[in-house]
Amino acid sequence: SWASRSSPFSRAGHVSHKGRSRRCPRGLRNKLCGYLLKFGGKGPIKGWKSRWFFYDEKKCHLYYSRTAQDANPLGSIDLSTATLDCRVEAEEGTFEIKTPSRVFTLKAVNKQTMMYWLQQLQWKRWEYNNSQPGILVSGVTDEALPGNASPLHITLELDNAETDEFFCPVKTPTGLVGIAAASQPVPEMPTTLPNISLKHLGTEIQNTMHNICSNKQSRGNGHVSQGTESQKFGENQNEEQHLQADPGLAGKEIEEYSRSTQKLGLTANFIQKARKQNSNFHIFTEGLCEKHVQEKVGALQQQVLTLTEDLKSQKELVKILHKALEAAQQEKRACSTYLTATEDRDRLELVRHKVRQIAELRKHVESLQQDKKALEDTLGLREEHIKELQQHVQLLMDKNHAKQQVIFKLMEKVTKNFMDPSKAADGLDSGTFLNPHEKVEHLKDDIEAYRTQNQFLNSEIHQVTKIWRNAAEKEKVLLMKCAYLQAKNCQIESKYLTVLRKLQDTLPSEDSEYGEMLKKLVHEALQWDVKEGAADSMKLNPISEYDDYGFMTVPDYEVEDLKLLAKIQALEIRSNNLLNHEAVEKPLREKWNSIGELMPSADLKHLIRSGIPPEHRQRVWKWMISLRVRPIQAPNHYDLLLKKCETMEHPAFRQIELDLNRTLINNKHFTSPSSKFISKLRRILLAFSWQNPTIGYCQGLNRLAAIALLILEEEESAFWCLVCIVETIMPAEYYSKTLIASQVDQRVLQDFLSEKLPRLMAHLEQHKIDLSLITFNWFLVIFVDSLISDILLRVWDAFLYEGIKVIFRYALAIFKYNEEAILRIHDTLEIYQYLRFFTKTICNGRKLMNIAFNDMNPFPMKQLRNRRAMHREKLETEMQELEHIKAEFLKERSLQGSKSLEGCVSEDEEEA
Repeated sequence: SWASRSSPFSRAGHVSHKGRSRRCPRGLRNKLCGYLLKFGGKGPIKGWKSRWFFYDEKKCHLYYSRTAQDANPLGSIDLSTATLDCRVEAEEGTFEIKTPSRVFTLKAVNKQTMMYWLQQLQWKRWEYNNSQPGILVSGVTDEALPGNASPLHITLELDNAETDEFFCPVKTPTGLVGIAAASQPVPEMPTTLPNISLKHLGTEIQNTMHNICSNKQSRGNGHVSQGTESQKFGENQNEEQHLQADPGLAGKEIEEYSRSTQKLGLTANFIQKARKQNSNFHIFTEGLCEKHVQEKVGALQQQVLTLTEDLKSQKELVKILHKALEAAQQEKRACSTYLTATEDRDRLELVRHKVRQIAELRKHVESLQQDKKALEDTLGLREEHIKELQQHVQLLMDKNHAKQQVIFKLMEKVTKNFMDPSKAADGLDSGTFLNPHEKVEHLKDDIEAYRTQNQFLNSEIHQVTKIWRNAAEKEKVLLMKCAYLQAKNCQIESKYLTVLRKLQDTLPSEDSEYGEMLKKLVHEALQWDVKEGAADSMKLNPISEYDDYGFMTVPDYEVEDLKLLAKIQALEIRSNNLLNHEAVEKPLREKWNSIGELMPSADLKHLIRSGIPPEHRQRVWKWMISLRVRPIQAPNHYDLLLKKCETMEHPAFRQIELDLNRTLINNKHFTSPSSKFISKLRRILLAFSWQNPTIGYCQGLNRLAAIALLILEEEESAFWCLVCIVETIMPAEYYSKTLIASQVDQRVLQDFLSEKLPRLMAHLEQHKIDLSLITFNWFLVIFVDSLISDILLRVWDAFLYEGIKVIFRYALAIFKYNEEAILRIHDTLEIYQYLRFFTKTICNGRKLMNIAFNDMNPFPMKQLRNRRAMHREKLETEMQELEHIKAEFLKERSLQGSKSLEGCVSEDEEEA
């Protein structure tokens, strides 16, 4: 049948898997070797060649040589990253080993041998991948971890289970694999091509010389030892066949067997036997020697050609040097003429002449460059045209070749039919008109072949998937380990810079020797490149110059001391990002990815407090803003306001223009006056000035609108975000001319500070520190330009969802975060200097969030409203008293002014 003739699978020699172990016996698995046909070559010498294959367990490589007696292999196949495949439509015994760089086509003697090789190669590959050492990530201290997380101890547990049984173990082909196959004669070639490798002629010559030397040594030895060793080899061969017949032997017997084979020197014995069977060995050697001489002649001719080319290039170089020498001599003559000139006028004329020559040469060079460019373009077009023509010619040649083959086959068929018409008719009847019974048999064979192929491919896919999964887990753990080590390195660098900064502050100015050394160390530290680290190649979330929204990662301070502080801050940011990436950020992103439609809930509030990932922030912000402005939002309202701005100029227009260039100076999108963000921000602020005439414009609204524009991108969405903050979240009169609501919140904050942080508040009152000078701007612009961008946007996330109470929480958390550092300062001026930039030193956003939403509890909104009402009443009373005092003062000044004017004499009266 067709399946029995051509299929590599149909009815292959399988044994029942009942009562058998899935593992191949160790004694047999360690001796995977045998003869296979390998398809290779180029052009007319392309075809099948017999090769001896043997497996190396240490490297997981399948080596191959021409015979079993060769000392050096011709090549190898890396099985660790290879896949195995075979097809029903291929020739009997044919299978493929596919590596990332090449596909090897091999052919066994029969179907059973092919299935044995495939199964053994699968087992070898699985054992090698599971024998790789595991990975342990540990040793990271508590300081290296974000927030209150525990130390990292990760152990990678790979899937070491055996592959599932998709097809049963195959019987070992007797005499075709293993050590016994080496003593068999080399298989006959299916073609007339020589069995040598022209690609590896050097290796073939080395193997030939090695075999000749071995033959000479063997002739000098006695025949008695050979007879004894041959007798022992026969006994061990029988023992090996016994092992192959019974795969369930105990491990002790197998080990004793392997030791005995090593002691008896079986390899040398069967090599000598195999040499005697190769009668054409000396002919092959002579042919190789002749080819070797021809190769030497060809190499010498190639060397002559190379030397000729070198001589031509040397001549060209001499010509160029002659031209350079002439140019230098002309330059020398010009210089001597210039020096011999007696008057400045002559020298000036010479200089002008040279300038004119230079200008002419430049023009000439420009014209030559243009000509060169035009020629290059023409050359490129012609090369493209030539490629197209070559492809067309190749296509025509392929078609012609295919047609010639068809014609040749048809001619052969016609000739055969013409020579013997009776056989042609019989063949037509027997091959074409099959009875139903034969068709059923053919179909059964095909089904069996495809079933076996399906079982093998399922096993291969399952095993390769497991190997890939284990490799992916290893890579993931290695990346995590690398991230933690880099974070630890950043922390060490940060501590080193902190020590340098403290030494800078404490070292006396008159100590010149140590001062110079310290300046040098600081200068070297500032030269370190922390913006682009080694993590770029591994994609471990490195720190770049700007973040996702365009904010500068490292502040650009002019003072050297603050530059060092910015360096420390950048290192801490990078350390926190590396530590948070796998442990915190990744699980949060997975939670956000699983959220579909947004609905207010406690879980959503907790997620928003933890920070919204950049890819979800725009969608969530639009949803939160729409919930608040839905009652006041009208269609086309923003467009109507823009038209009003075009027809009428608002009184706040000049102030808006002044503030535009002072908006977010640390963001690359607002540094250029021609930026599209600047024009969008202008329209948003002008539209809001007409939207809320009672406020119009207040300094600080530009920064609120700029943050909204960066996140939401759409101009109208950013406008409604500004409306949402000013008109729905913040209290009334927060941005009015008197800023009365803002002043009230400052007094409420001081009350909360006295309750939550009494030690800190007592320390500040002792040094008479007015915190409103620092915190007033926090509340007015919601920490813009105070916190680093990553923490700032997390504050805004929670603020848009929960309201103004979030500002109080984070304000208290900032002081709690830096409480110990402030308590160590005992000078009023130094305290003010520290409070001026201390918010920029906060790099651990997770820790700040835990303080704000856990350590500051309880924080009821009712208490906040009561405190506001109380302080607002007091503040209004104070303002009324101030207005009354102001009115009395103006009244007294007006009376005093009128009395003084009565006694005064004008200049005209004095002249008179």
